[in-house]
Amino acid sequence: MKFEIAKEVFDLLPNAYFGVVAVKGMDNTRDIPELEAQLEENIRKCEQDFAGIKVKNAEDIQPYREAFKAIGINPNRYMCSIEALLDRIAKGKGFPHINAIVDMGNAVSIKYHLPIGAHDMKTVAESLEVRPAAEDDTFVPFGSSEEDNPEAGEIVYVSDHQVRTRRWTWRQSEIGKIQESTADVLFPIDGFTDINKEQVDAAAKELAEMAAKYFGAEAQIGFIGKENRVFVVK
Repeated sequence: MKFEIAKEVFDLLPNAYFGVVAVKGMDNTRDIPELEAQLEENIRKCEQDFAGIKVKNAEDIQPYREAFKAIGINPNRYMCSIEALLDRIAKGKGFPHINAIVDMGNAVSIKYHLPIGAHDMKTVAESLEVRPAAEDDTFVPFGSSEEDNPEAGEIVYVSDHQVRTRRWTWRQSEIGKIQESTADVLFPIDGFTDINKEQVDAAAKELAEMAAKYFGAEAQIGFIGKENRVFVVK
């Protein structure tokens, strides 16, 4: 499969930068106490980092709010996934253990204050794209079974007209979610060339290292910018 960012996305966000980590052959049927402990440690540190600070005003979050505005999304109504995650933690609500693969992605996301998705590659026919939504695209909200339709032109993650994430990094679909049976995962990391490129690079490297350490799986790492819009999973 391939991961591709449409030119229209870079027309709106010329400084967009995507890290990509593809991992195959993970066993997600077992709990990994060390990984759960690392997630919990990162949550505690996040609580300290945002003590007395509104997450939406944080230096790391402002670029995502501005990017949402640039692509026509009201960030006060639809929060970027990383803002929603950190806001929950900052309010002392913690974050639950879900499964080992999701825990790994969340641990790195929280540590680097970056939105990191997780998509089951076996549910992707040929490609996962980030592009403006088309009229025949459909979306099944997480935890639901009913389809709805994204707004025309809305920036989405999509595979074969099945939208996997609406409003860029706002809400993920029920389709392609990480389950116990999931073994092959694509982790996209959304950032900006001129703001947090180093953090995106470091997060991608750490995800790959954790996949090897906790799952004994080898990862393929790539990066996408406006001059290189496609990543091919081998």
